[in-house]
Amino acid sequence: MPESPATPEHSEVPADATDTPGVPTSEQRVDPEAIEIAREQEHVDKVNVRVEQLLLNADAITREGLARGRSGSFGGLVERDAFVHVASRRKHLLNREHEGLVFGRLDFDNRVVHHVGRIGVLDETYDPLVLDWRAPAAAPFYQATAHDRLGVIRRRVIRCSGPKVISVEDDLLDTEAELDGMNVIGDGALIASLSRARTGQMRDIVATIQKHQDEAIRAPSDGVTLISGGPGTGKTVVALHRAAYLLYRDRRKFETTGVLVVGPSRTFMRYIERVLPSLGEDSAALRSVSELVDGYAASRHDSPEIAAIKGAAKIAPVMGRAARFIPPEAPSEFRLLYRGQLLVASGPQLKGLRRNVLRGNRKYNRSFRAVKDALSDLLYREAGERVQEERNLSEFREELGDREEYNEFLAAWWPMRTPADVLHTLRDKQFLQVCAGGALRREEIALLAEDWAAHDDFSVQDIGLLDEIRDALGEIPPPPPPRDEFDLAQYEELTTAADREYAVAGTRVRPDNYAGYGHVIIDEAQDLSPMQWRMVGRRGRFASWTVVGDVAQSSWGNPAEAHAAMLESMGKGTRREFHLDTNYRSPAEVFRLAADVIRAVVPDADLPDAVRSTGFEPEHVITDELRSATGDAVRRLLDDVEGIVAVIAPAARCDEVADWIAEYDAERVSVVDELSAKGLEYDGVVVLEPDEIAGGNARGTRILYVVLTRATQRLVTIGRTADWLPRDAASGVETPAVPDEDDTGERYAAQPSLWD
Repeated sequence: MPESPATPEHSEVPADATDTPGVPTSEQRVDPEAIEIAREQEHVDKVNVRVEQLLLNADAITREGLARGRSGSFGGLVERDAFVHVASRRKHLLNREHEGLVFGRLDFDNRVVHHVGRIGVLDETYDPLVLDWRAPAAAPFYQATAHDRLGVIRRRVIRCSGPKVISVEDDLLDTEAELDGMNVIGDGALIASLSRARTGQMRDIVATIQKHQDEAIRAPSDGVTLISGGPGTGKTVVALHRAAYLLYRDRRKFETTGVLVVGPSRTFMRYIERVLPSLGEDSAALRSVSELVDGYAASRHDSPEIAAIKGAAKIAPVMGRAARFIPPEAPSEFRLLYRGQLLVASGPQLKGLRRNVLRGNRKYNRSFRAVKDALSDLLYREAGERVQEERNLSEFREELGDREEYNEFLAAWWPMRTPADVLHTLRDKQFLQVCAGGALRREEIALLAEDWAAHDDFSVQDIGLLDEIRDALGEIPPPPPPRDEFDLAQYEELTTAADREYAVAGTRVRPDNYAGYGHVIIDEAQDLSPMQWRMVGRRGRFASWTVVGDVAQSSWGNPAEAHAAMLESMGKGTRREFHLDTNYRSPAEVFRLAADVIRAVVPDADLPDAVRSTGFEPEHVITDELRSATGDAVRRLLDDVEGIVAVIAPAARCDEVADWIAEYDAERVSVVDELSAKGLEYDGVVVLEPDEIAGGNARGTRILYVVLTRATQRLVTIGRTADWLPRDAASGVETPAVPDEDDTGERYAAQPSLWD
């Protein structure tokens, strides 16, 4: 379907129309909202009819293409492919799942009206019925303000359920304009959107993007775009909308090279996975940092002490040496009886041979042919003049290649290795010490060897190490396929007419560990360790970048080291920065508490302004009866909020807590550990054992800050102690006496005066 042009001839709709089909005159006078909903319904119906017509047109194009393919000429086959390809892409675009095709309207000073939506739709005369939200002509929908209206009088957000318009919310930008019957409905689209209940997946904000967010979304694609802001400022949805915008503006480039979106956890990626399809894009790759290495995935987190070792930049050369050094189980020398003469390749000779073969950063798994030749050369020299007079080097190599013991030695001394094979060798403390080469302290070596020996699976922090090893190893060459030149069954047409006719434009299939992405978006960038930055950097060697984060929310203990790794990964290029300073998620009552918590360890934290208030202060429950207190809090929150309630608990307690709340509807109640909660939001949040999460240190306190800001409506904390509470808040908390059997512990709501 043709895109909406940048400067189209706009369809004109009288803004002062009062006769609305289907709405009685008396009702129009009584209910202005009903008038406006009916008015927008008429336009939405017109758009839907046009979409159905375009789908029929796409089917007709497909039939025409197939007919041309039957003409018998080469040109007819080319036309067939072109027609079917265009038709399939058009149908895929029009049939793509979306929440509401039309979501916005702009009324201008000259009484011209634009409707804005997820994709552009033109009428029969090629005038726009709907402007694509990414088109330049739609920019005033996001950029117009009361101070700089861009000619806009009224901006309207239209909310639909299926084909039905269910509400409208208006922002009047020119309060002195002659409205001439133009109704203004609601208190503003943004606040209405923020009040909606949360579900298990993130919604797009395409209808309520604010001006400062839109500037970041529409920034040029080159270089590095840095987006910073505290909790709830919309960093994640801005990053996702930016991905959709870049694919729209430069589709050929970014669909060919690819856009990679990296998030903090698998839970987070499931949470955001529907946003891009709802915006008309499904070609971006979404990966968590634990899924970046093809063939490996992890969900287990290491303890902070071990994670700090595995994430530090100093461990990178350790992994490189582990991939290149002779593994402990490999033979230390090679003896071969050749024509009555014992040929020996000693340990030192083998080490030197290995070092020479791998010189110049040659990949281990790609060097088997080179090492095979080098070993045969060594043995040929050892054989002496008698053998050299009888056999030249080529004949000697060929003869060795037929010797079983020679091939068995090579397979044992230079086996094809996977990253997992190498990492498992580091369970051997002595071998790890050799590979460390002084980069790790003795106690660090002991911790790592013990950790790898204790687990058969990999941790999230291991994934970065596996990628470092993979880079040193190189991919294992695939075995050559058996070929039979007389077996015609192995040959087939690359694509058939049926394939092309019914093809659906979808995500491009890329090779494993693809390194050619054109744009990389990193969300929650402050959490990436130096080793994870190295892993991400390999996927974007030629990419432009969008980096989103907030240092105050960092779970990595050495931000300066991570920052240096980030700069090295992104390379040189244009830098542009955008700062988001309005917290749209957290109620002011909740964020005051969170702000006091983070200031204790980050006095200059970037704290946004919370623009909403619910009237409910956070509640704090101090009790030893954690199970009953948790059940009571969940039960009350389910009654008080419409959306999802989450219990955020220390990772070690999550399985136990899941049993506590198993009786509740799994669609409305979930249990999340403190790290997996990053980037998520819930209407009601119960934080279990905040002191365990804080851990009495700066890193844990930063994590607790993140946890507290997940609530969009209500927050309850439950714990045996309250050392984490800021002094003013703690002064209002008393530990209850031993509770009765049916008592779950007294609840303490902080008073407003405590926050002044």
